[in-house]
Amino acid sequence: MRVLVAGCAGFIGYHLSDRLLGEGHEVIGVDDLSSGQRANAADLAARGGFTFIEHNIAEPLDVGGPLDRVYNLACPASPVDFGPLRLSILAVCSRGVWNLLDLCRATGARLLHTSTSEVYGDPQEHPQRETYWGHVNPIGPRCCYDEGKRFAEALITNYTAQHGVAARIARIFNTYGPRMRTDDGRILPTFVTQAFAGEPLTVHGDGSQTRSFCYVSDMVEGLLRLAESDVCGPVNLGNPEEISVLEFAREVIALAESTSEIRHVERPQDDPQLRRPDITRARELLGWEPRVPRSEGLAKTVAWFRDHRPA
Repeated sequence: MRVLVAGCAGFIGYHLSDRLLGEGHEVIGVDDLSSGQRANAADLAARGGFTFIEHNIAEPLDVGGPLDRVYNLACPASPVDFGPLRLSILAVCSRGVWNLLDLCRATGARLLHTSTSEVYGDPQEHPQRETYWGHVNPIGPRCCYDEGKRFAEALITNYTAQHGVAARIARIFNTYGPRMRTDDGRILPTFVTQAFAGEPLTVHGDGSQTRSFCYVSDMVEGLLRLAESDVCGPVNLGNPEEISVLEFAREVIALAESTSEIRHVERPQDDPQLRRPDITRARELLGWEPRVPRSEGLAKTVAWFRDHRPA
């Protein structure tokens, strides 16, 4: 197939593009590199069948010729980006998604849009099912991302109903693996970087808040299955195995063979207390569930960070 991956230089976007190339598809990668890594785009460009376009999808895009699939992973998703890139995030989630829908309408392609568990906000339902409407602060420090992704789902729902474009929506939960940005402010890169430096691992609050970590190869498999399915409506993709942030910090210290201690700091506003997906729909409709144990995936990820430490 001829496939476009928006956000190809990001963490998941890179791994998805790599998998598609490995399956023999022609991949057109699009990224404005506002949060994606140029090295990811360069590594993909060294492969046959890949074309890179540096472009912000908030501006109209014409790649010339037909397309079979459009995967949208183009949105800064790291907490450190929510301040400086707040308007860019909202633009990508609104005009950007609209532009990709227009592109799909013009070419007959099917859209796979990556939404997020953040549409559930600080949830009052646990675990979170796709039928849960969420508990989101529309004017809080995370609102550009949370509400941007919620608007994108509403836009896709109404655009497809009016124009007949085929679209699939994945609600992604915490994903990890090699090639994460070391400076993106998320739990794993922060903990690993601190552990290797022998610095205290900064745990927000008492660390009792939970997260559910899915290894990136499992996530990519889920995205591909959803894209090729007839499933309508959002589908949770994530690992239902829940762990507290404090326990996770201890696992990272052990794997990094670090002498770091743990330092408790103030929790950010609207930081979710609980995060665990109900993946019943993914299991029943896609035959998908995570396969990589956290011990294995975390060991691979820590090893990658160890090998790519700054000289």
